[in-house]
Amino acid sequence: MSTPAIPTLEAAMTRAAEVRPKVGGFPYLAEALRQAGVTRCAMTVPSNATLYLTEAGPVAVQGEPLFTGMSDIPPFDRAALIAALRADQAGETAFPEFVRGCWQAGVVRYDVDLTARTCTYFGAGEESYVETYPEVTL
Repeated sequence: MSTPAIPTLEAAMTRAAEVRPKVGGFPYLAEALRQAGVTRCAMTVPSNATLYLTEAGPVAVQGEPLFTGMSDIPPFDRAALIAALRADQAGETAFPEFVRGCWQAGVVRYDVDLTARTCTYFGAGEESYVETYPEVTL
């Protein structure tokens, strides 16, 4: 069964790529996704897999895993996570580097609530850090 969820998500990502600035671009991506009916994005960091919950149906996107086999999980390091976030927000890293920075900071998953405009980052022991992002106009 085919749904319009994937083409809708792809169109939103394309739109976001066209309008988002290099510095501080995440809120523009989030707003393009929200306007397309995405309500939540859940990323499992080591597998680099993202679940998008959309009004048209859920979509899974599989990126390249950070590793194969077994790996120790780094301890949750809030300061390192914030440093990775600020580097990304400043346009100093691309998404793959950001994901690796999250992993090195002990983040095993994160959840983006596009309605509340929050990103919650979780460690293996359920440690968490919540950051809000600003509302933008596309």
